[in-house]
Amino acid sequence: MKKITLKRNEDKRIRNGHLWVFSNEIDKIEEGIANGDLILLFDSKDGLIGTGFYNKNSLIAVRILSAGKIENLKEDFRKKLLNAYQLRKELYPSGNSFRLSFSESDYLPGLIIDKYNNTYVLQVYSYGMEKNISLITDILKEEFNAENIFSKNENYFRTLEGLPTEDNVYLGEIKNELISDGAVNYLINFEKGHKTGFYFDQRDNRFFVERLASGKTVLDAFCNSGGFGLHAAKAGASKVTFVDSSAHEIDAAKENFKRNNFSTEKEFVEEDLFNYLEKSVASGIKFDIVMVDPPAFAKSRKNIPTAKKGYERLNRLALQCVSNGGYLVTSSCSYHITRDDFISAVNNASAKAGCSVQLIYFNSAAMDHPKLPSMPETSYLKFGVFRVNKF
Repeated sequence: MKKITLKRNEDKRIRNGHLWVFSNEIDKIEEGIANGDLILLFDSKDGLIGTGFYNKNSLIAVRILSAGKIENLKEDFRKKLLNAYQLRKELYPSGNSFRLSFSESDYLPGLIIDKYNNTYVLQVYSYGMEKNISLITDILKEEFNAENIFSKNENYFRTLEGLPTEDNVYLGEIKNELISDGAVNYLINFEKGHKTGFYFDQRDNRFFVERLASGKTVLDAFCNSGGFGLHAAKAGASKVTFVDSSAHEIDAAKENFKRNNFSTEKEFVEEDLFNYLEKSVASGIKFDIVMVDPPAFAKSRKNIPTAKKGYERLNRLALQCVSNGGYLVTSSCSYHITRDDFISAVNNASAKAGCSVQLIYFNSAAMDHPKLPSMPETSYLKFGVFRVNKF
């Protein structure tokens, strides 16, 4: 392995556990290092900091894999994947579908793996991981009895790394899977579904909704495949209305509702959510619980001001549709929007909606999305439940 040396005083954050080295923190790069190569990282006094993947194309020039020297990369990957699997089985003993690898949080920078029974769906956002992906797929076959392995990447992050945007099938085929989160069954269509096919990050939060939903009228907005609304139906909601702008997601929600044999009254609406809410406000339509789980409004810092306005508008419309004494269940998956930003947006929205709110529950992503205290970047989801009062 060749050597990269940091500038003076640029090693403290890395030694404290942050796994990214930015290009402007590097002093010297030994000749002959190619993108995706495994390198040794040293401080300005020639002290070893660790081993990582290098990429000259990216602002994140080095992604740290270990605080020491890695002698065998495949065995390092194997140890980390087995450790990640053990954690998930401790958290979800009966689960067979979950996020197996959450990138930096599982010490596998740039590698996301979602497990759906014996199908493994990858997102690869590191040049080094891409270069060594055959080691990962071999381990999934050897240790986890993988039958299907393929990628479903987001082009935005691949482009930042200078990687091609085409997806790959590494083993088997792309076919539907039927999974359970322990309470609700879902049919996963990988060809048409968003992200890797399912949002595991809201898994635990969907169960919290069950505590509130019995006998209530519920709006599941940005419903995707129906997760929140399905849990409300399971808990005995009197009616659940599912709204999404995607015809595929509405079809998926219908299919999942049918598969679970719920008897709750239901309605499925294919429409832009902002339009739906505005029409509901104008018509005076109210729900006991309004749940909004939008896509990310801010993918970079420059989008923050616009995103804040978007979250405020969305939550104002949602609050105007909540009955007095009802609940707003709201989320943000934008890392660049902080918890304080998010709560402030809801608070501002409540003032404009003519009501007050009480925060009764706040959470982040599910337990199969661990966070590194040393890396705020590994914590992105904000999930809040607010009781709505109109005195």
